[in-house]
Amino acid sequence: MAKVFLKDVQKVYDNGFAAVKGANLDIADKEFMVIVGPSGCGKTTTLRMIAGLEEISAGTITIGDRVVNDVPPKDRDIAMVFQNYALYPHMTVFQNLAFSLKLRKFPKAEIKKRVSEVAEMLDINSQLDKKPKALSGGQRQRVALGRAIVRNPAAFLFDEPLSNLDAKLRVTTRAELKALHRRLSTTSIYVTHDQAEAMTLGDRICVMYNGEIQQVAPPMEVYDKPVNRFVAGFLGTPPMNFLKGKLSTKDGSPAFILNDGDVITLKNSNGQYKNYLEKEMIIGVRPEHLTVEPLAGQAHNGIKAKVNVVEPLGDRKDVYLTSTANQKFIANLDPHTKIDVDHQVTMYIDVNKSHIFEPGETGKNITISAN
Repeated sequence: MAKVFLKDVQKVYDNGFAAVKGANLDIADKEFMVIVGPSGCGKTTTLRMIAGLEEISAGTITIGDRVVNDVPPKDRDIAMVFQNYALYPHMTVFQNLAFSLKLRKFPKAEIKKRVSEVAEMLDINSQLDKKPKALSGGQRQRVALGRAIVRNPAAFLFDEPLSNLDAKLRVTTRAELKALHRRLSTTSIYVTHDQAEAMTLGDRICVMYNGEIQQVAPPMEVYDKPVNRFVAGFLGTPPMNFLKGKLSTKDGSPAFILNDGDVITLKNSNGQYKNYLEKEMIIGVRPEHLTVEPLAGQAHNGIKAKVNVVEPLGDRKDVYLTSTANQKFIANLDPHTKIDVDHQVTMYIDVNKSHIFEPGETGKNITISAN
């Protein structure tokens, strides 16, 4: 077992493109860390630098108490699970599982013991004599996991390992991975673009964008207290709504004036909002924090809008709306809510769950520091 520490790690390619810009990340022993972000954000490059498959341009990477900048991948005591499984097609499942142990000249009895234990753990005992082409996608993924587990490494590195599975199998395999981590307690670093995987698997989430780490925190802290607009918009399905307006005051309290004139009275703050008064800002509210009925003490916090589309989804109803200022947003409502397309409605914001952001793609969340 081992902690993994990245200090000021950079990756700049020969053409000058900076894929990773000074990453600092401290992953505790036995922690399951998920690095999440859109395609091209630098998450896979970061993982490959930890594995030694990409040379770092600057900074240091430490695994356990050893700096591994110049240590070859095979000597870093890590095991990597790839997106495409990377199984040897001419070998049986047993041979695939045993291969790394044979390279390390383990005794035959120890190899058989380890392979049998891992096969039982992953429920692939009956597949040991088969070759990968005879297996389903889920079974191949289990073999790929088993090949990593059998080595008993200091850390596991996962590069989008579930992306080739169908939606239903992804959900079940995700749960199995979480149970497996609890059982093994091995430090794990998991890269994905799938926010559901990030939220459900990670002890903490590292959100990356444009080569930079935006926020590192437990899943619900990232969801409830996003540090900036990018993080707020990336996590959540449907994503957080962003409506333009400006900060002002009403009856001595901070208020957000939407572009159509609707007024949202905000929670009292420690005074930090005053630095942004009369400036163009953005209010963020998650779809589940909008209702058709006013909330207690917030009857005035409504947005007038037209209903464009209603999507019944069984457990909820997604409603797509356009405000009178032509700003589009989405509400998650109770599935039995009566609401019709083309009707004019007022949607009420729960200001206790709303956020105020500076403009821009990564505009700072000033609500976090203002309360």
